[in-house]
Amino acid sequence: MIMVTGASGRFSSAVLAELRARGIPAVGGSRTPSAGQRHVDFSVPDSLDFNGVDTLLLVPAGAQEDDRQIAFNRAAVEIAARDGVSHLVYTSLTGAGDHLSMALPHRVAERIIMASGMTWTILRNGVYAEILGAPLSWERQQEEPARIVSPLGDGAVAAVARQDLARAAASVLSDPSGHGERVYELVGSRVVSAADVAGRLGCEVRDIGLGEYRQLLAGGGMPAFRQSLMLSISSVIRHGFLARTGDDLPYLLGREPTDPLAVAVKEVAAREA
Repeated sequence: MIMVTGASGRFSSAVLAELRARGIPAVGGSRTPSAGQRHVDFSVPDSLDFNGVDTLLLVPAGAQEDDRQIAFNRAAVEIAARDGVSHLVYTSLTGAGDHLSMALPHRVAERIIMASGMTWTILRNGVYAEILGAPLSWERQQEEPARIVSPLGDGAVAAVARQDLARAAASVLSDPSGHGERVYELVGSRVVSAADVAGRLGCEVRDIGLGEYRQLLAGGGMPAFRQSLMLSISSVIRHGFLARTGDDLPYLLGREPTDPLAVAVKEVAAREA
């Protein structure tokens, strides 16, 4: 049996939909399970039960402090090994993202998984094209066209559509035997910048520094932890550390990835309406 954790989230639900479309049975695991899903709450390790699961897609719990995230991941891996999971697939972070504040728990989890005795596959996912639009906001000027405000400078990122990453994960889960002890760098085949998004939307960009971006985040009521995460993403993109492209995603998809610019533009345009 295949299990996909985090089933109530957009990524995991997309993976489950991909598997269903291929006629491959799978069960979702969630802290708030719906009909036919298992209860999986990483914050309560004693509640975890992977009995009967042959292949597990471990999608980490949402962003939180490093010590909690590492503890949750460690417990999940140890219980998966205890319950007889034969192949563990883990959604990690692209190697180009080691400067991001969220990188450490992923790297620790990879080490734990590789030492677990289970067969494993690591999916190092790139930055979602949907998230690329998050640092970009609209600024309306009196009697002037609206423009995009961006903290990304001239930086570009090899972004990836979430649906493509879900499809790549489903490909691995469909035939895990062909992907044992593999680390896939699932980044895009092209890079996208704030200027590219603005060009497609036909507007100008006003570049701001990270200090001003911090003020915008704080003014919007975002929790401090999430502010640090968004600032980290923006800084790393701004300074050119997420522009590395790769071939692993097309390999798993069997085609070229979805245009990340189109995805990012759609996200930004929706907020302007």
